[in-house]
Amino acid sequence: MNVEHERSQQKATDGAAGPDPGARSGPVLPPDAVIVVPVRNVIVFPGIVTPINIGRERTIAAAREAVRGERQVGVLLQREPDADAPLPEQLHQIGTLASIVRYVTAQDNSHHIVCQGHQRFRVIEFLNDYPFYAARVQLLPEAQENTAEIQALLLQLKQRSTEILGLLPQVPAELSRSVQGITSAAAYADFIAGLLDITVQEKQDVLETLDLPKRLAKVLAFLVHRIEVLRLSEQIKQETKERMDEHQREFMLREQLKTIQNALGGAEGGNAELADLREAVAKAGIPEEANTHALKELRRLEKMSDASVEYSMLRTYLEWLTELPWAAESEDKIDLAHARQILDEDHFGLDKVKRRILEYLAVRKLKPQGKGPILCFVGPPGVGKTSLGQSIARATGRKFVRVSLGGTHDEAEIRGHRRTYVGALPGNIVQAMRKAGTRNCVMMLDEIDKLGAGFHGDPAAALLEVLDPEQNFSFRDNYLGVPFDLSKVLFICTANMLDTLPGPLRDRLEVISLPGYTDAEKVQIARRYLVARQLDANGLQPGQCGITDAALEALVTDYTREAGVRNLERELGGVCRHAAVRIAEGEAGRVAVDAPDLAAILGPKKFESELAMRTSLPGVATGLAWTPVGGDILFVEASRVAGSGRLILTGQLGDVMKESAQAALTLVKAHDAAFHFGRDLFRRSDIHVHVPAGAIPKDGPSAGVAVFVALVSLALQTPVRSDCAMTGEISLRGLVLPVGGIKEKVLAAQRAGISTVLLPARNEKDIEEIPEDARRQLRFVWLNTVDDAIREAIGVAPDADADAANPPGARSLARQDYQPDHHRDDPDPGAPRAGGGAVH
Repeated sequence: MNVEHERSQQKATDGAAGPDPGARSGPVLPPDAVIVVPVRNVIVFPGIVTPINIGRERTIAAAREAVRGERQVGVLLQREPDADAPLPEQLHQIGTLASIVRYVTAQDNSHHIVCQGHQRFRVIEFLNDYPFYAARVQLLPEAQENTAEIQALLLQLKQRSTEILGLLPQVPAELSRSVQGITSAAAYADFIAGLLDITVQEKQDVLETLDLPKRLAKVLAFLVHRIEVLRLSEQIKQETKERMDEHQREFMLREQLKTIQNALGGAEGGNAELADLREAVAKAGIPEEANTHALKELRRLEKMSDASVEYSMLRTYLEWLTELPWAAESEDKIDLAHARQILDEDHFGLDKVKRRILEYLAVRKLKPQGKGPILCFVGPPGVGKTSLGQSIARATGRKFVRVSLGGTHDEAEIRGHRRTYVGALPGNIVQAMRKAGTRNCVMMLDEIDKLGAGFHGDPAAALLEVLDPEQNFSFRDNYLGVPFDLSKVLFICTANMLDTLPGPLRDRLEVISLPGYTDAEKVQIARRYLVARQLDANGLQPGQCGITDAALEALVTDYTREAGVRNLERELGGVCRHAAVRIAEGEAGRVAVDAPDLAAILGPKKFESELAMRTSLPGVATGLAWTPVGGDILFVEASRVAGSGRLILTGQLGDVMKESAQAALTLVKAHDAAFHFGRDLFRRSDIHVHVPAGAIPKDGPSAGVAVFVALVSLALQTPVRSDCAMTGEISLRGLVLPVGGIKEKVLAAQRAGISTVLLPARNEKDIEEIPEDARRQLRFVWLNTVDDAIREAIGVAPDADADAANPPGARSLARQDYQPDHHRDDPDPGAPRAGGGAVH
């Protein structure tokens, strides 16, 4: 072959510029070396002519040198296609020795070579000091075997080749003749491998398979797989064509029917409406079962007169089916850093809650198809439960929809009414899904603890299927009558308390507690969120009204006493309205509000510390209570009058609290000798225990310590420390038992100005739940027995010489001049300690 002739011919026909034969540089290549051309995504087989695009400088230099010296090149596949300058170890060791039959430089300065493969080779050693890749190689001749196995494989390969050529469209006759004319088994395998649509790595694997029977078997396997793919493709194509023909026929018939009806004076509007409904059903992405049901109802509607009573009902039903998000989903944009930023922007504090939300989002990101938990935010009003759900929706890029369950007492409000009723509608869940427009929205079930059962059924029982990940993929609304998938919905519930929830429903919820905020947190929330919101709500610009931090602190401590910040926002609204009046009247251009100004704006202080006044007399102790709207303090008052030893209890007390007071009195009588107040003290007197705020029901065992301390204080005629509050259940042996609601109670003590909190020692494990700010301001005393409470609250120390005949568990106590040091060093004054009880 005359390479120079080919090059000049190509220049004349394509306007291409070939390599310059006079541009020779660098050391001379030894005669036994081979110029190597690395390629990225092409394999050259022996006997196959293959075009190759070249663009790297070393590859172009290699091609030019091969054309100039009329040398063969070795084509090697790169192991890493992205490497622009591959190292020798990044190239495969087996390639194909080929001749360059044409070199073309196009008008866009791109370079192309056409190579014809000759023989396999293996690289022995790469050579350096050349402007191109070069190597010494070992040629790998084909084994001239003609065994029965090879002949059988060759026969199978030819049969399969003929079969695949019949499946391919517009196959040239020359190709079929060329395939049948090859007699060498090795050449036939290489030829078919070069034609097959398989990956480059699979072709390289065939090239590196030197054993001929194994190579034939590999090519045959690839060929069989490709035949199966082509058969399936042809079958799918044929089925699609048949369906299209059926749809076209149906379309033509319907158009003809419309024309006939119009000619007969039929209602055009009704036909258009039905056509729109049919089109909406087709586009709604309804699952197969529901779609079959919808088409059946649509056929009924088409045969029905529009004057029929059922016509309107059936049309409304089909509209509901088509407008539900059966397949529509919003894309989950779960970016944990972005979600953390949104949660911090929208809410101050609540670190535990934010951490749990981020954990949920992380799991959702790693396993999108997993079944997520049903989160339930429990806490008093105004702590941000609803806004947390909105923040989750914003962090995930989902639609947010809220369903209010407060006062729901009919099961049909959850499951919907049956279509047999006039004016029937789907339940609140399906209505919310329609409003959201996506099947993976964030749905907040607000006030789930306010559900009420009636004679129409129990809505809490209907929610069991909605909130169970094992069932809600096929939720069946009574109105729809077909299953609807709720498994993609992120359900978030809110409640003030869990006592009213049935056990099975509570078991499906993952409860996250939001107990309330400290005073410092309220000031920060007001500064960051509430002030700006109230300024905007009252038409004020940020520069027109300024509220100092001292004013905010005074609002928190003197005008509000709550777990949340709802009343604080109302008081801020009153301050902003006062500023709006002054600015609107032209009295001032900017109003600055400080703490002394609040009395003139909001009136006198609403809350003052009454601890010193209430506990200044003997027989009064300060207890800690849990309520559905947060923690609170309560006073236990005890008084003694002449009588016959009766115990009188008042203050709307429940049975448990009455029993706790009786146990406290019994325990005090058991300590008769230790207290030295005389055996006839209780025998000749009636003891009256009263808990103020008598109109509010109270119950629970956690007031036991407070009642016991109040009775001891009355008997000893010694007042209880005014800065001390306590909680805990007592036993007849004098032990202080653990209770619940510690965090709410401690925050209530901190809001009321308490400095020392007495808690059961067995509640010390709950210390981590108390905010760091509250832990720094309070001193915690851990009680194992009632002796510890008396020692701390009244100043009575154990008597070491007490009578050993006292009841078990009750140590003798004696009046001493013991005054506890209220400022004594605590082993860890900043360490958080927790414990608690619940008095309802």
